[in-house]
Order: sequence, then C-alpha cells, then structure tokens
Amino acid sequence: MQIHKRTKLTPEQRKEIFSRRYEDNVRVAVLAEEYHVSRPTIYKILARGRKRDFSVHNSTNARFRNLRWGMKRLSKIEKDIEDKLKKKAKRYNKNYPGEMVHVDCKRLPLLEGQTQKSPREYLFIAIDDFSRELFAAILPDKTAASAGRFLEQVLEECAYTVENIYSDNGREFQGNPEHHAFAGLCLLNGIGQKFTRPATPRTNGKAERVIRTIMEMWHDKEHFQSPAHRKNSLIRFVNYYNWVKPHRSLENATPGETLCSYFFPESL
Repeated sequence: MQIHKRTKLTPEQRKEIFSRRYEDNVRVAVLAEEYHVSRPTIYKILARGRKRDFSVHNSTNARFRNLRWGMKRLSKIEKDIEDKLKKKAKRYNKNYPGEMVHVDCKRLPLLEGQTQKSPREYLFIAIDDFSRELFAAILPDKTAASAGRFLEQVLEECAYTVENIYSDNGREFQGNPEHHAFAGLCLLNGIGQKFTRPATPRTNGKAERVIRTIMEMWHDKEHFQSPAHRKNSLIRFVNYYNWVKPHRSLENATPGETLCSYFFPESL
C-alpha cells in the first residue's frame, strides 16, 4: 500500500495509539503531544480504530473543498444579483400623466421652540408616476378628512385627469367611501384606488423617495420661524422641484418640461 507522502502516522502507529488509549488509558492530549498531531486527529484515529480500520486514508484538501463550495455560493449570489438587476431594469413608468399618482403622508418634526405638547403637523404628498410632478401640503392631522382636503387640492391644481391613486393601507387613505372623505372623493371623481401589499409600504417607492428628497433638500436645510413660514416655504420648494430641479429618471428634464413635451410636442 502506498502511503501519502505527508502522512504523519503509519498504520502501526495508529494501532499503537488505539491500544495505548483503551488498554493503557493514556489521555488524548498526551497522545497528541507525543505523536505531534492534533487532538482532532487522535479522535479520528480512535473512531476508525473502533471499526478496526488503521489504514491511511487519502487526504481531502479542506481548502479545495471549501473553495469549491465557495464558488458554488458565489455563483448563486451572482445569479441573485443578476435577477435583481433584471427586475430593477423592468421598473415600470406609466405611459401618460395621471395614469397613476402615488400619495403618502409623514409626520413633520417639531419646530424650534415647540414642545411635545405642541400640535404636530403632517406632510401630505402626491407624485405623478409619468411626469414626477409633485403636489404637497401641510395639514394638522393624519385623518381621512385631511387626506380628503389634500386630494381636493391635488385635483384643483392638476392639469390632467387622475385615473388611479396608489397608497399604503393607512386609515387616512382606505375606508368605506360612504363615510370616508378620501375614498369618497376618489369614487366621486372616478379615481381607482390601488394599495401596497399589507405591511410593505416600501412598495410605494416613488412616494417614499420623494418624501426623503423633500426632507433632505428642503426641511433639513431651512430654519423655520413658524408653522406659517414652513407652509409658505413648502410652496416655493414644490415650484423648484417641478420647474427647476432636473430628474435623472426623466433624462435630466424637469417634471414641468416633461408635461409640456407631452401635451405640446409641436412646440419643441
């Protein structure tokens, strides 16, 4: 029998280790030290010895085994990334203004000088999926009545027909149209309501993202002297967002330019 060139223990030494452990009751740590091998190696020899196997087995390169496993794992990760990129590449954009408008609501931070007992204000936003045109208002609470007031504002300011509204499942947006201001106004105007999957508001990504943009580019960078000052400042920011700020998703056009090119292509 050919013995591996790096084998530290011959079959005779393995028999000797087995005998000394079980007949002479020599401790494993002592055997490992005497034969210059690790304790796991001794335990492995003893386990095979109980099956009367003292032969030298072909060694398996553990690093190669781990590498092979790692390559399979890496291949799986790469496939997952490719699938996610394909899914991201299929991100929808609606075909015309008003086909889908995303709405959301966020509680605003307290202003300087206000306390926890001060009344809180809420930011309501709506963004057109096709043009990214933004509508926003600050209202005193997060109720269906406030959501209804905001929708009235959107419909009054919007130059095109809103066909569908997409929102999370918040009580301010969802309810019986007979007793719910927001849902009732949708029904009255023939607007379809679509909702995110339960407990997954992140699927309303366009609304979530624009709220983050508003907070980062406007609220966090300006000092407001009063609630009225904040409301007036929001109007200015919405105008900036719609008519000045370029959007990568619109090929660096503004929402206003996108709407103009859609409704008046001959003017380009």
